[in-house]
Amino acid sequence: MIVSIGLVELSSIARGVEVSDAMLKAGQVTLSFAKPVCPGKFIVLVHGQVGAVKAAMAAGLELGGSKTVNHLTIPRVHPTLIPAINSVLDAPKQVAALGVVEYFDIASAIVGADAAAKAARVELIEVRLGMGIGGKSFFKLCGEVADVRSGVAAALEVAGERGPLVGTCVIPAPDPALFHEMI
Repeated sequence: MIVSIGLVELSSIARGVEVSDAMLKAGQVTLSFAKPVCPGKFIVLVHGQVGAVKAAMAAGLELGGSKTVNHLTIPRVHPTLIPAINSVLDAPKQVAALGVVEYFDIASAIVGADAAAKAARVELIEVRLGMGIGGKSFFKLCGEVADVRSGVAAALEVAGERGPLVGTCVIPAPDPALFHEMI
């Protein structure tokens, strides 16, 4: 079970590789991924026990220095967040509502998706982080209409704390063709 996650987003791919190594050596964490994203940035996501993630993040932020664009630590992450980021969740067959929350940065989508999943009875469908979408990020969730609205509201609340929200939508009874395309 993933207890805590830490993410560092950097403006340099080379520095990102260095930061990844430093984070892994600083704490007993597991690398979820270390990869380039659009537009020429690099993200590192690790998970593990809270203390280990904090140690890894301290090392990553120190080495990242001025190349650090954004970062986050979530001490008790929702259990479906990492599978949604890695696109390994089972797709729901049908839903009452579909929600989408879009951000200008990567870290905010992770925090928003975690908040939405914790605040309401929703299923995360996908958390997309910066690839092929100009460095933006978004997440999709589904469930009953009121629950999706509550999840989106929770994501908006933490977006206000973090910053760059692009937009949201909640679609009651999405057309089956659209919903199939979204999963």
